[in-house]
Amino acid sequence: MSALLSVRDLSVSFGHGDSAVKAVRGVSFEIGRGETVALVGESGSGKSVTALSILQLLPYPRAHHPTGSIRFDGDELVGAPEPVLRRVRGDRIAMVFQEPMTSLNPLHTIERQIGEILAIHKGLDAALARARTLELLRLVRLPEAESRLGAYPHQLSGGQRQRVMIAMALANDPDILIADEPTTALDVTIQAQILKLLGELQASLGMSMLLITHDLGIVRKIADRVCVMTKGEIVEQGPTAAIFARPEHPYTRHLLAAEPKGAPVVPEDDAPVIVEADDLKVWFPIKRGVLRRTVGHIKAVDGVSVRLRAGHTVGVVGESGSGKTTLALGLLRLERSAGPIRFDGKDIQGLGWQALRPLRRAMQIVFQDPYSSLSPRLSIGQIIEEGLLVHGLAPDEDARRALIGAALAEVGLDPAMQDRYPHEFSGGQRQRIAIARALVLKPRFVVLDEPTSALDMSVQAQIVDLLRALQRRHNLAYLFISHDLKVVRALADRVIVMKDGRVVEEGPARAIFETPREAYTRALIAAAFEIEAVEGGAVRT
Repeated sequence: MSALLSVRDLSVSFGHGDSAVKAVRGVSFEIGRGETVALVGESGSGKSVTALSILQLLPYPRAHHPTGSIRFDGDELVGAPEPVLRRVRGDRIAMVFQEPMTSLNPLHTIERQIGEILAIHKGLDAALARARTLELLRLVRLPEAESRLGAYPHQLSGGQRQRVMIAMALANDPDILIADEPTTALDVTIQAQILKLLGELQASLGMSMLLITHDLGIVRKIADRVCVMTKGEIVEQGPTAAIFARPEHPYTRHLLAAEPKGAPVVPEDDAPVIVEADDLKVWFPIKRGVLRRTVGHIKAVDGVSVRLRAGHTVGVVGESGSGKTTLALGLLRLERSAGPIRFDGKDIQGLGWQALRPLRRAMQIVFQDPYSSLSPRLSIGQIIEEGLLVHGLAPDEDARRALIGAALAEVGLDPAMQDRYPHEFSGGQRQRIAIARALVLKPRFVVLDEPTSALDMSVQAQIVDLLRALQRRHNLAYLFISHDLKVVRALADRVIVMKDGRVVEEGPARAIFETPREAYTRALIAAAFEIEAVEGGAVRT
């Protein structure tokens, strides 16, 4: 197989002199015509920097290449003049980025964003661009494609936005598609659809693909060859089957063994009930007309009952839009709802803001993305201190610093780090900080909203182990929301499966995973564990 793209001895440094950061060190690999090569490794390994180097998109002159060559179809790209790069970028080599919501322009419609590419590279007029845009949206199987032309990114689901990004990348029939973590933030079923779509498009269009990911499950499904990166270097590469069957480098073996493991905390069956809700409803009114009359409702949560005991973890699973997070916000009284909610046996549904405030200390939440939930303007100590000040839990600064240091130590961080800022920490460290912010108030009930979805596999395993240890130590009640069923299986002793705002199945975690009754549950499990559903509801590997 002839090499369409050849990378030789590529190095990338940020800055110059003694302060230079060497992000990529002597990387070499090739991509053949019609081949899929996966670049895998944890955050900070240099995967995305390598991919951006191919298109020469790094910020010059701060980022530069001390060594290396990148040849595409025989032409050198490193140091190539801008007209040459413009002919390659988006035309012959296209890129799908990790987070479509931040990659798509929120002010432009889908039609305009795809049409702009067609106008620049193909010179198509408005009518031809519209026809080609519609063809592309149908190619990536966007539902109701014609009616979506005038839609804005925020009006689409995560999976739909990723399909639009793929359509944009395919607009000019590229020879190589670079897919940078294309499924990280998606539900397991949507992940499976996107991966299947990419495979089918590659086969039908004959293009090559560079897949960048930290998820080895994805690599196994779609890649022909694998390059394993760590600390800016490729430490192992070869055919996918050989890498998975006989990994040679210790780091590769570490990645393959990094899936969250272990069993949930074994709780007491008669543990006291901390939070419970009966027939909870969260309906959002649909208003129309000049007088904004209510003509209907979006039933985000529609009659859900849930009970959480001390030391127990209830896992809530389902696709995006199923109502998982809205359920949690309703239980925390952060979203207006109907139906009784009891905390420690006391109905809190009718309580006003002032009456609820003392209870806020006992009910905490850890969000999905710690980078956006931690203020970049505050130090870690100030972020964690905020709750202590609100609830008056420490009389003076020295006492607060002691409590903050103890909370950081409990989540495995150095207490001396409390004067540093969020951008100085890795993703896993930021999530530990978010957990410390919740724990410093000594809560009894914690909502964990996708706390591991944006993290590398090995970091996911560390966070799951940490959450289990904290639960044992403090007898915490967890509501764990996730689309990653492998993490749910490792943490939850009871599972609720939600779809369209309603519970379609619930029960002990072991029963849900081994003998799911509902077809929807079986589909979620099959997508997550690559297993085959068997008649009668059982599943087997």
